[in-house]
Amino acid sequence: MPLILRVDATRWREHLRRYVAAHPQVVPVVKGNGYGLGRRRLAAEVATLGLPTLAVGSYEELGDVGDAFAGDLLVLTPWRPSAGGSAPVVDDPRVIHTVSRLEDMRDLAGSGARVVLEVLTSVHRHGIAPDRLGEAVGHLDGVSFEGWALHLPLAGDRHGEAQRLVRALPDAGRTATPVWASHLDAAGAARLAETTATPVRLRVGTALWLGDRGALQVKASVLDVHRLRRGEPYGYRQRRSRTASTLLVVSGGTAHGVGLEAPSAAGTARQRALALSRGGLAASGRTLSPFTVGGRRAWFAEPPHMQCSLLRLPASVEPPAVGDEVDVEVRFTTTLFDRIDLTGPDGERS
Repeated sequence: MPLILRVDATRWREHLRRYVAAHPQVVPVVKGNGYGLGRRRLAAEVATLGLPTLAVGSYEELGDVGDAFAGDLLVLTPWRPSAGGSAPVVDDPRVIHTVSRLEDMRDLAGSGARVVLEVLTSVHRHGIAPDRLGEAVGHLDGVSFEGWALHLPLAGDRHGEAQRLVRALPDAGRTATPVWASHLDAAGAARLAETTATPVRLRVGTALWLGDRGALQVKASVLDVHRLRRGEPYGYRQRRSRTASTLLVVSGGTAHGVGLEAPSAAGTARQRALALSRGGLAASGRTLSPFTVGGRRAWFAEPPHMQCSLLRLPASVEPPAVGDEVDVEVRFTTTLFDRIDLTGPDGERS
């Protein structure tokens, strides 16, 4: 009885087609766990959509998508002269390399590699400082220069930042060199292209693949149901039930990514208050689970196990039966599903 992702294939693919029609310069991002759907499956969808380029997160991911998609492959992780003991291949004509350091651009000069130069933004993750881009341009001989890359923040005036950076780009001796940008919306990208006379290619992952959440349903199976008396011990840590209750065992545990959290941004006073509240509840042994039972989120009885989770229901709630399914709210980019079902007449493709 697995943790299942069910995809209404017709609705999901209709969303993909609408998104691409509204964003003709989109570059789909296919990285990590494939946004819960799998990299190879998404690469095949990009091929069906007829798009010329997709982006992967790392060189290690190229092998998963290369035979499902025949177009160009942009690697988002910057090129380095040595990765894992060997330099990433530069003679594959399909691969576009991201270069974020002057020394790496010098190493690639004359190699014939296809490159985009990443500009350092206020994110401060990767990139060449704007005032040193002229030096980088001086090393473009002998490579195929494919444009500039901007990894913009999610907060702040990212559209204004993109305008400032693009206007300050040095003349690379090429006309209409594109900018490959992340985290711009369609209106912002169109405005940037119009005001700077620069083609803009939008690198998009979440908004494309997960943009219609109504097409995606995550289901966990009920594996066991146990009645607990007041004071009866349960679980690995042998806590005692404070009241008469029901222990529900459902599929989905830490091996799937259930119950694992990234640090919270907590950028507002309300978010900080919620984080403090959750921390206080967790300290008292109460943590809300992502599973919904009887229309309400259920509490974890204890931290999730590897393949399943134990939930605690009040005795007044009628529990589901073994074999029933319950809804699960997951973070798709960190979840590994046992099974993915594309349902409907536009279902799984071979």
